Amino acid sequence: MAGPSEGAPVAPDGKRQQFGSRFLTDPARVFHHNAWDNVEWSEEQAAAAERKVQENSTQRVCPEKQVDYEINACKYWNDFYKIHENGFFKDRHWLFTEFPELGPSPNQNHMKDFALENKKSEIPECRSSDNGPGLTIKEHQKCSPSLEHKKQMLPMEENVTQKLSRLEICADEFAGSSATYRILEVGCGVGNTVFPILQTNNDPGLFVYCCDFSSTAIELVQTNSAYDPARCFAFVHDLCDEDQSYPVPQDSLDVIVLIFVLSAVVPDKMQKAISRLSRLLKPGGMMLLRDYGRYDMAQLRFKKGQCLSGNFYVRGDGTRVYFFTQDELDTLFTTAGLEKVQNLVDRRLQVNRGKQLTMYRVWIQCKYRKPLMPNTSEAPAPDMAQALSVSGLFS
Repeated sequence: MAGPSEGAPVAPDGKRQQFGSRFLTDPARVFHHNAWDNVEWSEEQAAAAERKVQENSTQRVCPEKQVDYEINACKYWNDFYKIHENGFFKDRHWLFTEFPELGPSPNQNHMKDFALENKKSEIPECRSSDNGPGLTIKEHQKCSPSLEHKKQMLPMEENVTQKLSRLEICADEFAGSSATYRILEVGCGVGNTVFPILQTNNDPGLFVYCCDFSSTAIELVQTNSAYDPARCFAFVHDLCDEDQSYPVPQDSLDVIVLIFVLSAVVPDKMQKAISRLSRLLKPGGMMLLRDYGRYDMAQLRFKKGQCLSGNFYVRGDGTRVYFFTQDELDTLFTTAGLEKVQNLVDRRLQVNRGKQLTMYRVWIQCKYRKPLMPNTSEAPAPDMAQALSVSGLFS
């Protein structure tokens, strides 16, 4: 078997490059490896994929069943994890190449680096939160005396980075309140992202929150031998339920991670879910996403009768999945007041050498950052389904 790269340079430090570095330069060698990176599609292949999607979308799931899949979504995911437990997904050790923000220092300095570019920006004062019951945020006048003292002692020439390091959340005690770097993973499943983070990132100031729609999945996380309540808090949460509060104040998280989870949400609920999450980020905090892209192999494999709506399908086990475009994700994040850092398509060619099969995967990877200063001109959040309907992509 050949080395780890073919037809492409190796990273100077010997580590895997982002999106991989094994490029297929000779089609005759396609079965020499299990996978190829950054594969370009021909016009004919793209047109064939579009025809396949049009074909498998002609027959829609009946309205009664669609209601069932929405009402009983939690049951279908609980059944999934009861069957597969922690044996279905592999730990995502590629995380720290694609998302160095999750790794140990110095990568956690992304907020400070961003702050240095915005020295003239001001830090917002402590303010109340609308997170709902279970978390009381104190008003600015009730900020701790120690914070008031620190604010009086700040020299006039102090830059934004130093101000950020002194900024304190004016809130009652909450899990991880003493941490200096907080990560939330939404849709954590059985911990295939959380546990690699905890095992790799040894920053003593790190605290990781993780939540999932499935109580079965969270139970598997909490009973895992790698689960450490001193560094991690796992909880059941429906990111589409506006009446459920998160266990952290607004402006308190450094990173929010969404790995193949937003695609499981009904399209017309996506925008409000992302907007609520964005309010939890600190100014300069990052939202990281990796999810299914339009015309991924999984979309092309669906049969007639499994389509719920445009590019939204139900699997045989009752779980659902949406296939995004870059523009759709950009609209979701920017409408939530975030700024684009990265929005890329990752195209892979996976190979079954035994059966001589080729499988084309399409994933989208995004990084969006919360501005240091709030966008006061932010428009009201549009309905995702309505927006896609207008563009002709959702019907």
